[in-house]
Amino acid sequence: MTDNKDPMVPDGRVNAIDTDYQVGQDNILVNLGPFGLDIHNRVFAISALMVIAFVALTLFFQEQAEPMFNGVKNWLTTNLDWFFISAANVFVLICLGLVVSPLGRVRLGGTEATPDYSYLGWFSMLFAAGMGIGLMFYGVSEPLTHFTTSFAGTAGESGMRTDWAPLSGAAGNAESAERLAMAATIYHWALHPWAIYAVMALGLALFSFNKGLPLTIRSVFYPILGERVWGWPGHIIDILAVLATLFGLATSLGLGASQAAAGLHHLFGIALGETTQILLVIGITSLALISVVRGLDAGVKKLSEINMILALLLLFFVVIVGPTLAIATGFFENIVAYFRYLPELANPVGREDSNFASGWTAFYWAWWISWSPFVGMFIARVSRGRTVREFIISVLLIPSVACVFWMTVFGGTAIKQVVVDGFQKVVETDLPLQLFTMLEALPLSSITSFIAIVLVIVFFVTSSDSGSLVIDVISAGGKVESPTPQRVFWCVFEGLVAVSLIVGGGLVALQAMAISTGLPFTLVLLVAAFSTVKGLMSEPR
Repeated sequence: MTDNKDPMVPDGRVNAIDTDYQVGQDNILVNLGPFGLDIHNRVFAISALMVIAFVALTLFFQEQAEPMFNGVKNWLTTNLDWFFISAANVFVLICLGLVVSPLGRVRLGGTEATPDYSYLGWFSMLFAAGMGIGLMFYGVSEPLTHFTTSFAGTAGESGMRTDWAPLSGAAGNAESAERLAMAATIYHWALHPWAIYAVMALGLALFSFNKGLPLTIRSVFYPILGERVWGWPGHIIDILAVLATLFGLATSLGLGASQAAAGLHHLFGIALGETTQILLVIGITSLALISVVRGLDAGVKKLSEINMILALLLLFFVVIVGPTLAIATGFFENIVAYFRYLPELANPVGREDSNFASGWTAFYWAWWISWSPFVGMFIARVSRGRTVREFIISVLLIPSVACVFWMTVFGGTAIKQVVVDGFQKVVETDLPLQLFTMLEALPLSSITSFIAIVLVIVFFVTSSDSGSLVIDVISAGGKVESPTPQRVFWCVFEGLVAVSLIVGGGLVALQAMAISTGLPFTLVLLVAAFSTVKGLMSEPR
């Protein structure tokens, strides 16, 4: 990246917003011994108090927490699955509309702006943003689960379906069940989630690089709220963004802990259970704290590079020693299947497969939306100098293709082990363990399983560190450079929230909180999309 210019100063013509607001003007400076804090007095205080109260109540009322979380999750996904599915469709349509419209010619950073990164560097970072713990946790388990439920066919009771198969299933037909399973998986990992990220990232990039506003979520709402965006409406938007990001990260941290614990049990016989998961969360958070103190370039960047190399090694190892020809042909067949089933999978109303639509899709969209401030800000910061058309095509396609390939390699290999080799063990093990069971049937399984555990842990260290940075920027009123102790505070609280959710209900609690914070932020993101289009219309092309 070029170091000799301020990325917030535009190059060429822009239609900047004229406001008297100064970044950090509502902040308070606090000295606690040798440590200094520079925090937005309302956003930081309210967000922090709400998180502290949540952690305390969950830990004090553990017995009541699990049924409450279960009830919240079931009510939200059963009653509002249509809303989450519809919202995700809207984000895809907005992105596609911007690609083909004249607004696609608007350049982020001004008419004369040049990209800060080469195509290769930029694509690598987009790819890295898409390579998260979800791919490690669900890479084998999701395609395999959809395959087994589809192959088993539909089942019902009192006129309602009780099975978990997507759409109408594919009873007894292994080939059709595999295509439907891969299409359903790709639906959850390709265009729709990346459209969610693209909308958030585009809004942040436009209003920071072109409009001259602080790099914080509230800035995107200026065309609608005007100067009121610096008051309570803006405070509420940023508080929701902090909570959504924190609970989205905590959900991922909990999933990662359960998978790393399963891997350690599989390899070394370490006992499974809450204690192991909690110790892993503490360990991962401690590593993230070291990364936080070392700074972005020395911490996150180095760890991300290590992770990318390990992920690619594992990926290509499975391609070479697994069913290579089936993976190569399956990649293209899976993309065809995805587009074939997409209209039915994206249909928000009149669904017969209510378990799949609410238990899988609604949870996913809420979880992706809760991650959108975090990933959106990361993508925005590395995308200056790109046109809107170039930005959306790249953000939608590059990570989507990477996710399709990853799912084809890991999920496709596991399905082939079941169908061709009759290896039933991979189906019978619990979700967090299925990746390691699939690797067990391949050569050098001890080495690859160990690499997979390291990947899970390092993905989380980088996510926790980067997430702390984003939450800190929002809670510091858009200040990109703020004291390290603030990021340490948020990093510690991500770990505490994950621990309290594991103790208070495990995976169900994690999913419930992702959905609960994703719901209000879905409304925020829908309005942000409208505001972004309005902002683009006033920009020179």
